Amino acid sequence: MILKVSPQNVRTWGDVATTSKTDLNNAFHEAYGEIKLEEQFSFKLGRQEINYDDARIFGNVDWTMQARSHDAFLLKFNPNSKNKFHLGLALNANKETNFQEDYTVPQYKSFQYLWYHTDFNEFNLSVLALNNGMPYLVDTEEKVDYSQTIGTRLVYKKNKLNVDGAAYLQTGKIATNSVSAHYFSANVNYKINTNFNTGLGFEVLSGKDQNDTSTDVKSFNPLYGTNHKFNGYMDYFYVGNHANSIGLNDIYVNLGYEKNKFFAKVTPHYFASAASIYNAGEKQDNYLGTEVDVTCGYKMYDYVTVEGGYSQMFASSSMEIIKTGNKNAGNNWAFLSIKINPNLFSYKAEAKQ
Repeated sequence: MILKVSPQNVRTWGDVATTSKTDLNNAFHEAYGEIKLEEQFSFKLGRQEINYDDARIFGNVDWTMQARSHDAFLLKFNPNSKNKFHLGLALNANKETNFQEDYTVPQYKSFQYLWYHTDFNEFNLSVLALNNGMPYLVDTEEKVDYSQTIGTRLVYKKNKLNVDGAAYLQTGKIATNSVSAHYFSANVNYKINTNFNTGLGFEVLSGKDQNDTSTDVKSFNPLYGTNHKFNGYMDYFYVGNHANSIGLNDIYVNLGYEKNKFFAKVTPHYFASAASIYNAGEKQDNYLGTEVDVTCGYKMYDYVTVEGGYSQMFASSSMEIIKTGNKNAGNNWAFLSIKINPNLFSYKAEAKQ
């Protein structure tokens, strides 16, 4: 049996007085128990991270200080070392009550998913099927509509070459509106030598033309993924924004260097809308802008890493239309972080003979 409790404190320095008796910034990020029923079967119950594959659909969003976790039940079946089956279930409520009441937290009411992963030779394959229930009101009565996200991810690794691709379709309904959206991605990465690596990739997230007056949902939603990991570090797209919009085409190049305890990476992105943009009835250029992300870091000790980065966006007039603002104004962002991740205590009970 595994028991895990992960407390957290999310704050801005100075938001609590130095003599304060209380601190509302404390919470539990994870608090679950995992019980092994047999060699191949186990289940996990409680507040937990759900993180699969490249974290595009399910991720822990570890860039934010609070990250993401779910109140869920997870059943695991691992028949052998190469195959994994996961069944996940979640059903949310505001509080304990003897009467049915509307769910008021701005998130899903329930979901059910199946995830399968297998490894064979140089390939590994994952398949995800998610049934996602979102609440809405009809004449003050709560209803729940379900949309489905179904797709697969394939990875090929051999020697210095790493290739991956993914495809997802979304269907079903959201607040009585029909859903029809899609996602495609592909990446090719190559390790040139011990110190240098490079890569090329693209993502396509479907969108809806701005002159489309139908109520159909045609914009792909990455749902519970770690969106900061994708589409540039300035978070112009899908980080609490850009939902039900014109979609996105993202073409990018990765250039990386690593030696001893130092690492650096440069990633330029070319952004364009997946659907048409209109302004005053006139169709606009789909090109949105180019972002350049530069990051570097140094591993001081086994458990301490210093990392910093700088990003610059060169936006187009079409970006002004969908985001407002002034494309000629300075548009950049920088960060500096210190990650301290020690292992303070570890214990493993020995089985008695």
